[in-house]
Amino acid sequence: MAKPQLSVRSAKALDLARRLARRENRSIADIVERALEAYELREAGRETAAHFYARLNETDSSDIDLDNIIRAGCTPHAGPDL
Repeated sequence: MAKPQLSVRSAKALDLARRLARRENRSIADIVERALEAYELREAGRETAAHFYARLNETDSSDIDLDNIIRAGCTPHAGPDL
Protein backbone atom coordinates (compact mmCIF):
# COMPACT_ATOMS: atom_id res chain seq x y z
CA MET A 1 0.00 0.00 0.00
CA ALA A 2 1.39 3.39 -1.00
CA LYS A 3 2.04 6.00 1.67
CA PRO A 4 0.05 9.22 1.56
CA GLN A 5 2.01 12.12 0.07
CA LEU A 6 1.90 15.83 0.65
CA SER A 7 2.47 18.16 -2.26
CA VAL A 8 3.98 21.54 -1.38
CA ARG A 9 3.54 24.04 -4.19
CA SER A 10 5.24 26.94 -2.46
CA ALA A 11 9.01 27.08 -2.97
CA LYS A 12 9.37 29.16 0.20
CA ALA A 13 7.38 26.65 2.29
CA LEU A 14 9.35 23.72 0.86
CA ASP A 15 12.68 25.44 1.50
CA LEU A 16 11.68 26.26 5.07
CA ALA A 17 10.47 22.70 5.71
CA ARG A 18 13.75 21.31 4.32
CA ARG A 19 15.88 23.63 6.49
CA LEU A 20 13.87 22.78 9.61
CA ALA A 21 14.02 19.06 8.84
CA ARG A 22 17.79 19.22 8.43
CA ARG A 23 18.25 21.26 11.60
CA GLU A 24 15.91 19.08 13.72
CA ASN A 25 17.16 15.84 12.12
CA ARG A 26 13.58 14.88 11.22
CA SER A 27 11.71 14.14 8.03
CA ILE A 28 9.93 16.90 6.13
CA ALA A 29 6.63 15.09 6.74
CA ASP A 30 7.27 15.11 10.50
CA ILE A 31 8.08 18.84 10.43
CA VAL A 32 4.90 19.61 8.47
CA GLU A 33 2.76 17.42 10.78
CA ARG A 34 4.15 19.07 13.92
CA ALA A 35 3.67 22.54 12.45
CA LEU A 36 0.06 21.80 11.51
CA GLU A 37 -0.64 20.32 14.95
CA ALA A 38 0.81 23.42 16.62
CA TYR A 39 -1.25 25.63 14.32
CA GLU A 40 -4.40 23.67 15.15
CA LEU A 41 -3.80 23.99 18.89
CA ARG A 42 -3.09 27.70 18.59
CA GLU A 43 -5.85 28.70 16.15
CA ALA A 44 -8.59 26.11 15.98
CA GLY A 45 -11.32 26.24 18.55
CA ARG A 46 -10.43 29.70 19.73
CA GLU A 47 -13.27 31.90 20.70
CA THR A 48 -13.18 35.57 19.79
CA ALA A 49 -13.09 38.02 22.67
CA ALA A 50 -16.49 39.43 21.72
CA HIS A 51 -18.07 35.95 21.79
CA PHE A 52 -16.35 35.11 25.07
CA TYR A 53 -17.62 38.25 26.84
CA ALA A 54 -21.10 37.83 25.36
CA ARG A 55 -21.23 34.22 26.61
CA LEU A 56 -19.86 35.26 29.99
CA ASN A 57 -22.49 37.97 30.27
CA GLU A 58 -25.28 35.52 29.38
CA THR A 59 -24.21 32.92 31.95
CA ASP A 60 -23.48 35.23 34.87
CA SER A 61 -24.29 38.90 34.62
CA SER A 62 -23.10 39.85 38.09
CA ASP A 63 -19.69 41.41 38.53
CA ILE A 64 -17.17 39.73 40.77
CA ASP A 65 -14.79 41.79 42.90
CA LEU A 66 -11.63 39.71 42.80
CA ASP A 67 -9.79 42.00 45.21
CA ASN A 68 -12.37 41.31 47.93
CA ILE A 69 -12.28 37.58 47.25
CA ILE A 70 -8.49 37.54 47.50
CA ARG A 71 -8.46 39.66 50.67
CA ALA A 72 -11.08 37.42 52.29
CA GLY A 73 -8.95 34.34 51.66
CA CYS A 74 -5.67 35.87 52.86
CA THR A 75 -4.36 35.26 56.32
CA PRO A 76 -1.16 36.85 57.55
CA HIS A 77 1.76 34.55 58.13
CA ALA A 78 2.86 34.43 61.75
CA GLY A 79 6.48 34.12 60.76
CA PRO A 80 8.95 31.43 61.67
CA ASP A 81 8.60 29.82 65.07
CA LEU A 82 11.90 30.45 66.83
